Amino acid sequence: MAKRFIGGIDIGGTKVAVTVASEDGILCRLSEPTLKSGSEEALPSRILELLQMACSKAGVPVVDAVGVSSCGPFARTEGQLVLVTPNICGALSDANDLPNHWESIPLERVLRRHHASLVICNDAVAALHAERLFGAVQDEPNCVYVTWSTGVGFGLCVDGHLLGGKHGNAGHAGHMLMSESSDAVCGCGNRGDLEGMISGRNLARRLGRTPAEVFNAARAGEPAALELAAEAARWLGRALYNVAVTLDTRSIVIGGAVWEHHGDWLAPVVQQEISSRFAALTRDVHILHAGLGALVADIGALSLVLPEEWMAGWRQRRPWGRGQADR
Repeated sequence: MAKRFIGGIDIGGTKVAVTVASEDGILCRLSEPTLKSGSEEALPSRILELLQMACSKAGVPVVDAVGVSSCGPFARTEGQLVLVTPNICGALSDANDLPNHWESIPLERVLRRHHASLVICNDAVAALHAERLFGAVQDEPNCVYVTWSTGVGFGLCVDGHLLGGKHGNAGHAGHMLMSESSDAVCGCGNRGDLEGMISGRNLARRLGRTPAEVFNAARAGEPAALELAAEAARWLGRALYNVAVTLDTRSIVIGGAVWEHHGDWLAPVVQQEISSRFAALTRDVHILHAGLGALVADIGALSLVLPEEWMAGWRQRRPWGRGQADR
């Protein structure tokens, strides 16, 4: 029987990554900054090039299926998913940091030209799927995944069912409105929504520094940055309280670049905002760090097309250590 190979694509507002894997684990991973210039097909076309490069480096002739974990939101054009994310599409954003005039990105149309077996999913939903298979909430029926990075996204699981929605946008709670009085403007145009108030991109715009500089300064105790970061953590906690009492969830897994580097000192602030309200609904609610760490999005993409017969072996061996570094 011929050996099988699968591909994973993770699309974020800051970077894209592609992985190639076999039953033995990840064979190659490549990443680069997210392309934000050229035609509307430029980004998915570049992703196909990266995937082919990864296959060549891994000595893989072709992948049998491709899973895509992408920031959103999504819309449908002629029955196919397109990206309409204000963190990449310049025509959707009031900010001036995106060098394009894209209104949407024809993601599915371009990728299907080369890969008929294709699954596209919101990145937070894909990450939650991976965390339930291999990470911090294995087999937990009531859980939430949150990514806190360039943007803010949620994946939701209730009674063992991952929620999708009409266009795959269930869990886009980053755009829930939190404050009418806030002057924080999100890339989508909302004023006072969660992403506008806490995302790395939007916090960086407010202070005129990179997200890493903002949170590193906060950790070091710089007053303005510390106030902004602590306020962001409180807003995240309040949003998670809203989600927890709406879904009656138990476990909340948080990942993404901001949390990966600063969750150790932000976690108590977030947990306090949840636990200090309505104990009847929040007593058992707890936050967890992503069990798959920095690879959660990559494993999330792969998990969308992972053959069922590989799963037990992957759970036992956790074979994604090899090849995880870009090469």
